[in-house]
Amino acid sequence: MRPFSLAFRHRRAAFFATSLVATLALATGLAAAQTAPAYPDKPLRIMVGASPGGGTDILARVLADKLSPALKQPVVVENRPGASNTIAGELTARAPADGATLLLATNTAQAVAPHILKLKYDPLKDLQPLGLVAVMPNVLVVSASSPYKSVKDLLTAMAARPGGFKYASSGIGSTQHVGGEAFNLATGMKSVHVPYKGSSQAHIDIISGEVEMMFDSTSSAMGQIKAGKFRALAVSAPQRSPELPDVPTLAEQGVKGADVSTWYGLYVTAGTPRPAVERLSAELARSLQLPDVQARIKALGGEPGSLIGEPFAAMNRQEFEHYGQLVRTANIKAE
Repeated sequence: MRPFSLAFRHRRAAFFATSLVATLALATGLAAAQTAPAYPDKPLRIMVGASPGGGTDILARVLADKLSPALKQPVVVENRPGASNTIAGELTARAPADGATLLLATNTAQAVAPHILKLKYDPLKDLQPLGLVAVMPNVLVVSASSPYKSVKDLLTAMAARPGGFKYASSGIGSTQHVGGEAFNLATGMKSVHVPYKGSSQAHIDIISGEVEMMFDSTSSAMGQIKAGKFRALAVSAPQRSPELPDVPTLAEQGVKGADVSTWYGLYVTAGTPRPAVERLSAELARSLQLPDVQARIKALGGEPGSLIGEPFAAMNRQEFEHYGQLVRTANIKAE
């Protein structure tokens, strides 16, 4: 199996060349939109398919803080965890197409879960992509009180207890779920998947030792790592994270082909009038260029997104196909 995050970087690079053109076009569209009826004329909400305190929630609140003054309307974050982040996706898809309901989604809901769960909406047709917000590597973590100091320690213990280890995820079909199954395939081990309604709930059982490990996104796990509650054993990426320079990659520890990254994108209900879509996309692009936003994303171990509008939509479609193949290869199913 090829390294997933390295493959992702190759796929994403194909869209970078067109992102600047798209951003310039958005600027022109924004100027035209200013002559249209005022938008927005009421408060906005950002739907989040995870619990408060997780990586998606953190990024949504960062964006809300920037979009609210720019749009001159309150922007509130509404958490609707569960069903691999797809509850929030369905609510956004079914909302009035007036630009008042946004969705901060990950590849969990947009590219993985649709191949595992029976959804009541089509994430490619019922949601309008606005832009890529951030890309985060996943990191293999255990409780700081556990005896495992390296991937070798973990594998030795797993070999002594076949099927006796559990790994947590934020839900069935999440990137944490995919990361766990990729690790099983790459190492020949068998650990049991324990899904939760969001990473923050899973953290409680990781810290207590109820569940041995988790392949969480750095955006979600970094707070627990810095607080000394998680021990990071490996970064699930081709290179070490600048925020975790002493944590080796999986490949450095002999586990190859198990890299999985988490990406975050902003969406609006499909059918939203073009002036509103262009205004939102332009404001998102502006927000992502702000030094404090970039610093916050990098502090979470990720890199800010640069794909806006159609380049991001194209990336989303390609990721959808990629993860569909991965789900079939790893035989990942709803449990």
